[in-house]
Amino acid sequence: MRHPRLATPLLAFAAALAFAPAAMAQTKDALVVDLPGDVATMDPHLQWDTDSYSVYRNLFDNLVTRDTAGRIVPQIATAWRYTDDTTIVFDLRSDILFHDGSKLTPEDVAFSVRRIINPAFKSPQLSQFDQITSADVTGPAQITLHTKTPYPALMAQLVKLSIVPKAYVERVGDQAFNQQVIGSGPYKLKSWQRGVQSNLEANDAHWHGKPAFHTVTFRAVPDIPTRIADLRTGRADITRGLTPDDADALKSEKSLQILPVPTERIAYMFVNALAGPTKDKRVRQAIAMAVDRDTIISALQQGYAKPANIVLTPANFGYIADIPGWPHDPARARALLKEAGAEGATIQFLTSPAYDRRLNEAVQQMLGEVGLKVEIVMLDQPTYLRRRQGTPEEAGALSQGRWSCACQDADGVIFPLFRTGSIWSKFNNPEFDAAVDAARTVLDETKRLAHYRRAFEILRDEVPGIGLFQDYAIYLARKELKWTPTANEAFFITDMKWQP
Repeated sequence: MRHPRLATPLLAFAAALAFAPAAMAQTKDALVVDLPGDVATMDPHLQWDTDSYSVYRNLFDNLVTRDTAGRIVPQIATAWRYTDDTTIVFDLRSDILFHDGSKLTPEDVAFSVRRIINPAFKSPQLSQFDQITSADVTGPAQITLHTKTPYPALMAQLVKLSIVPKAYVERVGDQAFNQQVIGSGPYKLKSWQRGVQSNLEANDAHWHGKPAFHTVTFRAVPDIPTRIADLRTGRADITRGLTPDDADALKSEKSLQILPVPTERIAYMFVNALAGPTKDKRVRQAIAMAVDRDTIISALQQGYAKPANIVLTPANFGYIADIPGWPHDPARARALLKEAGAEGATIQFLTSPAYDRRLNEAVQQMLGEVGLKVEIVMLDQPTYLRRRQGTPEEAGALSQGRWSCACQDADGVIFPLFRTGSIWSKFNNPEFDAAVDAARTVLDETKRLAHYRRAFEILRDEVPGIGLFQDYAIYLARKELKWTPTANEAFFITDMKWQP
């Protein structure tokens, strides 16, 4: 028999449970992260996009890492020493286990180096490690690396070298490894639902200690308002990729905290120098003069940016402060387009949800005002990366970039972005190639800076890319989450914990 007087309060209680913030039901040993895009890969030797890195960096240990102050410190390696300018010896920990219980050995470290420097593997990170010629096991807890020449950025690049299990990768193959990775990091991959979420669980036997969170869920949530709503309701605990406007609007939210940090990341425009209308240098120079960087910074960044005339930030070695940027000169831009016969030309602007839509539209309008028709092509992040790394004909004419090498050295920025032969480069200039090659093979900092000056002078004239500003990473988190972001954007879950 139905009791009318009981139905209303029972239904109300059920409704309250259904719509209550997820945080009420969420245990304190769980963390939920909303990412702007899907994970493109779990294999740490493949893509170097921020969403993938945010996840897989928690699954693996690296040879060395950076502490919260940005110093290079031991991780798998306990110590290192140069025996000559091209030979470096690493002593390794002997107490690290992979997630399947097998022991991490020097053979795994040497295998990981050989794998990423193998041209047949086609790692997008190859240019950052290709100075290494060999990796040899030279003791029961030791490996030795040799480089082609003295390589001043070597340790900065090795910060990103994750160690994978040789036996497992060789047994299952690269493709299967990417589907079900095994590392030695503080978290294990429990499941990965492409386009939706990845679920991690704590590696309680990790050599550095038991992680604070038992489970971590990374969800792909491209829509910024949805990510903000998830934080407000407690469905998620932290997200990244807020726009400055979002950050400004959320400052008064008592349950949330804005966590901004200036980074080594450069916001820039990629300009394809090898295909389409932008193959003509005059068109590229016209684009540089049509883009009003000051307006972009003041109108869109709300103070969360610092101007940059070149494709590098002051946080990186090799920054040359007195290289001038192109002036904002629409009249001259129109004249150059007319001279090049490109008036009314249509160019593709490739993008993904990971990038600020408003900046894309601002550039579209600015270029439209000087006579170019800009077609914005929205792609999911994995497809965007495949096209951007593909042939010049696939890469589009323009795209917005936010590049960080996590190495704080020009070698990790302009070498992979513009050096002939790089998977990212759509530019071919022998003089530029000679300058960046020379800069990565001398230890003398004064000589390196002279080479970088010449490289940036060429980039300024040829315009395969346009520096916009030093980017800020803007995170939004629940008030009770304690975490301090760093300039190198390391998203280490082990650095996070709930406030007491």
